[in-house]
This record gives sequence, C-alpha cells and structure tokens, in this order.
Amino acid sequence: MSSESFDRSTPTPVLLVGVDFGFPHFDGELEELGLLAGTAGLRPVARLTCKRKVPDAALFVGSGKADEIRMLAQMHGAREVLFDQALSPAQQRNLERHLQMPVNDRTLLILEIFAQRARSHEGKLQVELARLQYVATRLVRRWTHLERQMGGIGGRGGPGEKQIELDRRMIDDAIKRTKERLQKVKKQRATQRRRRERHGVFNISLVGYTNAGKSTLFNALVKARAYAADQLFATLDTTTRQLYLSEAQQSVSLSDTVGFIRDLPHGLVDAFQATLQEAVDADLLLHVVDASNPNFPEQIQQVQKVLGEIGAREVPLVLVFNKLDAVDPDRRPVQLQDRYELDGLPVDRVFVSARSGEGLAQLRQLLADQALRAASADGADDEGEEVVDGAMPPGQDAEC
Repeated sequence: MSSESFDRSTPTPVLLVGVDFGFPHFDGELEELGLLAGTAGLRPVARLTCKRKVPDAALFVGSGKADEIRMLAQMHGAREVLFDQALSPAQQRNLERHLQMPVNDRTLLILEIFAQRARSHEGKLQVELARLQYVATRLVRRWTHLERQMGGIGGRGGPGEKQIELDRRMIDDAIKRTKERLQKVKKQRATQRRRRERHGVFNISLVGYTNAGKSTLFNALVKARAYAADQLFATLDTTTRQLYLSEAQQSVSLSDTVGFIRDLPHGLVDAFQATLQEAVDADLLLHVVDASNPNFPEQIQQVQKVLGEIGAREVPLVLVFNKLDAVDPDRRPVQLQDRYELDGLPVDRVFVSARSGEGLAQLRQLLADQALRAASADGADDEGEEVVDGAMPPGQDAEC
C-alpha cells in the first residue's frame, strides 16, 4: 500500500508491528490493528511486537529490530509492513529504504477505511480534507522525484521551482477549496439544528467506540434501515430520525454519529467537526459501550477523551452497555439499570441488546424521563420570565 493509491482488488499480505513504550493501552496482541487491516482489505500474515523506552529517531524501532522485521516479512511473504503507531515522514521513508517494501502506519490505515466507507457528500469532503492534510506532511523529502527543478511558467511552476514546491502549492490549494466547501455544509447543518431548536425538539446523539453497535441500536429504536455491520467504522455519515416516546407522549430527535477509536487522527477529528457538532449541540448523549468487550473501560476513556476534544464533555450522558446477548452468563448484570461512576461522577447506565430487544424498554423509559425533565425545566424558565415581565403594572416605571 502506498499513501497515494489504495488498490484492494486482492488482499495484500501485511506484517503487523507494534512497539510497547510502556503505555497502559498497548495492544500486545495487535488485535485491533488486525481488525483495522482486515476492514481495509489487507491480510495480516504475521505479527511482531517489541519494547522501547522512546522511538528511534531514524527507524522508529532501531536498526537491529528493522532487520528482524525484514527477515520476518520475507519469511511470511508479506508485501507491506503496517505499524500500530504513527510514523513521522522521515521514519517512514527510512524504513521503506531499509526494508525495501512499503511501510505505513495506523493513521493512514484509518484514513483509508474512512475513504472507503464515506457515502454522503459531506463525509467524502471530510475524509478528503483529512487525507490531504496527511499527504501534505509526507511531501518533505518523501520522494526523490520531488527534488527535480522545473522550468516554465503558469500552472507548471515558475523558473527554478522544484516539483516538491509545486506539489505543496497544489495540495494547499486543494485543502483551501475543501475547507470552503465544508464550511458551506457546516452552515447547512447549523440551519437544520436551529430549526429543530425553534420547534423545541429534544436532541439525542449516539456516540461510542467503533463497532459498539450504535447503528444497530439506532435501527432498533427508530425502526430505520441505517447500514450496520460487525466491523470497524461500518458507518461514517450522521443519520437523524424522529423517535416517538409513548412514555413521554412526545417525539425526540435521535442522531447516529461516527464511531471513535484509540489514537483517532487529529486530522479526522478536525475534518469531522461538522458531523461531530451534532454531539456538541445535543441535549443528551447516549454513550454506547460494547459490554462483551473485556477492554470496555479503556474504550470508554478513549471516547470521553474525544468528547473533551470536541467540546462535548459537559453534555448530559447516559451509558448504554450494548451486546448483552454476547455477554457470558456468569458476567451478566443483576439488574438492567443502575449507576456507573464516570470521571468521578455517577451516571445512569442501562444494559441492552439491540439485536434481541432486551433492555430497550428500560432505555426508552429513561429517555422519556430525560425528555420530560428537560421540558419541565424549559417550562419553569418560561414561567419565570413571564413573572418578571408582569411584575410591574402597565405604564408604571421601575425605580432606579
């Protein structure tokens, strides 16, 4: 795989490499990287992990380990090496020269998956912006042909202008155009949100780690047909539907947003700002958690981290532990609804199975309670304003 072309007609055999720098979230089995690789159309044939205190400035893993990677790749017939961490442009270039094969990192892999899965015009724009910003960093001494000077005038560059300078200018122009187009989309979304606010609609957004079952839960609640699959980043585009809560005798707005993941590239967080704004402006967040995943505490913290980055940390939140049907019988909860301590504060938690429907009644009741509570608060505010407005008799001036 190269950073310019993603040909996945036949699965490319890849060697997965992870470096343990002592962080608690290190995936020693490279399980998540393997899932990401499979989602992108790659075929992992071998895995290698090692420990270091700090990354090697030139090769990330050091020359000795790089030799071991090359031998292992040749032994298993791997045609590409994929790192679980982000590589600098210089490290990527040096590794490719040392290993004599393409080398890529987790960031590019996630970008490729997003590029494959984006369906809406907005989603494609957001992915394109993130990809352009990533490629722009790879121009520095990345390819030798970019060092050639070009003569001529006009679009091909001025006298003595190097190819790398021309390419950088073209990418900068493309980034500018894409940002302008995304700004228009952002204004359209803002208009839609203001329309919902004027009608007093209670807005709920689904957030969570990728493959936690958000889209399946969304479909179960609103009887929609949003795409859902047991794979990472099955959906990227925000879908909003009306959900009627008979328990509250009112409709609310429910939005399904893009999933999060560990080390989500900052470029994607920035590019998907228009989509993630649905979570920022929500009245309530449903943080969907894969209850069958033993690493769910870490996944919860990763989602909370991204919510903090986009400014949604203060939005009221309910934890929805999904996939109850996949939980071992000895690990099933005693009751379907309780409280869970999140960031030092207790929050409501509901156990559900979006597939079987177990726990959905409790979740709907909890949503109805939240909607009614919000409506009561709005009504109290309106009543308070009326009392203030009517405090002075008509025609009588207030004293200073």
